[in-house]
Amino acid sequence: MNLQDFDAAIIDLDGTLIDTIGDFVVALNRMLDDLGLPPIDRDTIARMIGKGSEHLIASVLRHVRSGEEADADLFARAFARYQHHYLSINGQHAPVFPGVVEGLEALSAAGLRLACLTNKPTAFVGPLLAAKALDRFFPVVFGGDAFERKKPDPLPLLKTCEALGTRLERTLMVGDSSNDARAARAAGCPVVLVSYGYNHGEPIGKVDADGVIDSIAQLARRSASTRP
Repeated sequence: MNLQDFDAAIIDLDGTLIDTIGDFVVALNRMLDDLGLPPIDRDTIARMIGKGSEHLIASVLRHVRSGEEADADLFARAFARYQHHYLSINGQHAPVFPGVVEGLEALSAAGLRLACLTNKPTAFVGPLLAAKALDRFFPVVFGGDAFERKKPDPLPLLKTCEALGTRLERTLMVGDSSNDARAARAAGCPVVLVSYGYNHGEPIGKVDADGVIDSIAQLARRSASTRP
């Protein structure tokens, strides 16, 4: 895979750019404590990440309540407490993955237009990218509430390509999960996945994608190694 094949790259956030699981653990367990519910462990949370905050909160409540679905009132209270706690600690327990800065610098130097597209709420995204000094790479940023539907629906990728002004077949999706891959396939974008992400606890090698990389920097190294 050569960077010359692309005009732009759309890059996921959680599990791709930043290891945000620590933030989720803290915010969710503070939420549960506020509600008088038992805590949830890191590994279980990692399997629930990636489909948006609504899905995450509903899944957490179902898990700690032994499979019982939360009613609308409980969900609303949980969601409000989660947002409060997440905003207060956003980025404090979330390191940038190795190779991310090097990789983004290489993609930018190669002339690719970059966008960050995530199912994370928009209110969390900008502050997190800024806190990690990654906002400088992304003139286009969309959160999970930016469009009517979230990944794995192709709509967010279609709209992001519109914002970038790039053709689908020349826009590379970089993510960490089947959500990213399914959205890219449906939209008509090439897609590579990182090996270190969350992917709902499932092996990344089983996902239909155009490749698996060990770091975003590897994209630039692969491109360099294929040049004459």
